Amino acid sequence: MPDHPFLISLDNMKRFFDRSTSVFEEQHSVFAPKPEMYTVAQHVAQVAQVIDWFIDGAFSPKGLDTDFEKMEREVRQVKSLTAARAMLEKSMAHAKEVIGKTPMSELMKPIAPGIMGGAPRVAIFEGLADHTAHHRGALAVYARLLNLTPANPYM
Repeated sequence: MPDHPFLISLDNMKRFFDRSTSVFEEQHSVFAPKPEMYTVAQHVAQVAQVIDWFIDGAFSPKGLDTDFEKMEREVRQVKSLTAARAMLEKSMAHAKEVIGKTPMSELMKPIAPGIMGGAPRVAIFEGLADHTAHHRGALAVYARLLNLTPANPYM
């Protein structure tokens, strides 16, 4: 279903993210402006992780997972931009598979109680786009701090 509106949304989100972060190479993996901040690789890994979090949580009878400490520990383990980008590819493929086979009637059903509980499942797409844009922006700042020029995500 290439014209599925939410698959188009996911494709655009990924394309914008990839363009604006294409300036980074493996050597930039561990760069962070301050030690406590996410590195370049960890930003990308966190984007991947949250895609899975939204997709899996929206369709789970338990809702979206709230073990944020566990999620933080997992992201902090990522040291390679190449590995983080592979995580992102895997997460996007999973998201597209789930969404591509899900009828619109299922996408309109409510998310289980908790975070976003009661909202229709389609509400995750706004959250996904916003979250990914947030990390694109942070990484654009990182690029500038490294004297790199991030590409315009929309061109």
